[in-house]
Amino acid sequence: MALDSLLRDHVDNCVLVRKIAKFLAVVGISPNLLSVTSLVFAVFAGLFFFFAGNAPHLPFNPILLLAGVFVCLSAFLDGIDGVLAREIGNASKKGDFLDHVLDRYSDVFIIVGIILGGYVHPRWEIGVIAIIGVLLSSYMGTQAQAVGLSRVYGGLIGRADRLLIIIVATLLDLIYPYSIPASGLLSFSFLGWTIVIFAVLCNVTALQRFFYAWKRI
Repeated sequence: MALDSLLRDHVDNCVLVRKIAKFLAVVGISPNLLSVTSLVFAVFAGLFFFFAGNAPHLPFNPILLLAGVFVCLSAFLDGIDGVLAREIGNASKKGDFLDHVLDRYSDVFIIVGIILGGYVHPRWEIGVIAIIGVLLSSYMGTQAQAVGLSRVYGGLIGRADRLLIIIVATLLDLIYPYSIPASGLLSFSFLGWTIVIFAVLCNVTALQRFFYAWKRI
């Protein structure tokens, strides 16, 4: 999977995205402001996931819809902040550092919102393992760069994959807000199974990136 590199190339070369970046540059919006706003939207997404999961059961949950909308908005702004930086000639190591720090906070807010929303209740440990995998897979990618290699985006699942999976799972939960059992041991909704997927695949991705970097050091 790992859509990160693929999407980055498409986003950078997308005519519509470049036009939006040009407009933002004209009105004086900075890349760092987009990064911070992306984090704010992620915080709202996490809060809405929490409230949606703890709200009375409804055939259609408008709070969950808001959570999905804010994930989309956060992902969109995170995708174009780099394009804007290059458009105005302001790409820098400091901006790149800020972007990655805020991305990690965004990841945690969204995933913790899903966990605290009860989507993996009562197996909270699955959520903890998922967060560990998300943070370590991202760390391995940037740590490779820190020791002199290029940044590693490969592996089974990257940030773009995670956001896409969350968005799709949210949509599916809106359509079918019921638990889906597996082998009689676990029974979660689509968002709950998303956390299970992250717990497995993100940790595998962290190991893939570790061994990829280790062989090249």
